[in-house]
Amino acid sequence: MCYGYGPSRRSLLAAGLGLGAAAVAAASPAAAAATPHPRKHHIPADQISIQLWTVRDDLSQNYDATLTYLSKIGYPKVELALGYFGRTARQLRRFLDGLDIRATSSHDDLSADDAALETKISNARTLGQSFIVVPYLNSTSADQWKAWAERMNVEAAAARSAGLRYGYHNHAHEFTIDLGGGKTPWDILTAELDPRLVHLEIDIYWAVTGGINRGVADPVRFTLDVIRRAPQRVLQFHVKDRDLSGDMADPGTGIIDFGRIFDAHRVVEYIVENDTPDVTPRRTAEVGYRYLRKARF
Repeated sequence: MCYGYGPSRRSLLAAGLGLGAAAVAAASPAAAAATPHPRKHHIPADQISIQLWTVRDDLSQNYDATLTYLSKIGYPKVELALGYFGRTARQLRRFLDGLDIRATSSHDDLSADDAALETKISNARTLGQSFIVVPYLNSTSADQWKAWAERMNVEAAAARSAGLRYGYHNHAHEFTIDLGGGKTPWDILTAELDPRLVHLEIDIYWAVTGGINRGVADPVRFTLDVIRRAPQRVLQFHVKDRDLSGDMADPGTGIIDFGRIFDAHRVVEYIVENDTPDVTPRRTAEVGYRYLRKARF
């Protein structure tokens, strides 16, 4: 993404995000780069993944070709979504093994019953996964969020018994919905989810967006506070950028200072994602992988 120069860039940032100049400077990668700081850390290649939702349009055209180009780009692992495209878990495992790609994580809804949960866990074990993650929940009812948290604890206990980690993936609304008394869904989730069983997969774009929607001066700091204050461990990041208009952007092409977040908190998986690829899904996959391989913080 190309920006203008001088004051016009800062004014655009302030207008697009509703931030003051000081906050814009704090959130800007350029400002971070100008700050003396020894950038010695990098992300190991084996910790880079991609959420397959990013390449869903290509998957629907040719699943095998899409996974093949992800392998050629260099991805050692993927986070599954949208099912197995006509394969069983065992068949998909053989196919991915042939590409030297591991499906280490998946987005799976809450199971309808214990039989469905058993199938979900069995498939994850067959695929060699480390993580199962609940991708999305939404309600304006505090009781509903509490019920969901209770169910997630049950599913997480079953997953842990099978050697799997069980997590929750955020969007922005968990930080902004008022459930009464000033409580948000995030307050309930972090209070009710058992930190011994459930981890967090923080989607950085959505956390930053949640902070912006709450009117905070520094949305990156808000995101770091989300990470630091949660009793649950943050083991996975979704690395998705934000452009001047607020839309999603390919990693490293927008205004989020990922280095500041990566430096403050290390995770097991850094997962490339962009729900609306800037050019093509393949291009997003290439840009995201290259950005994470070159990132220093």
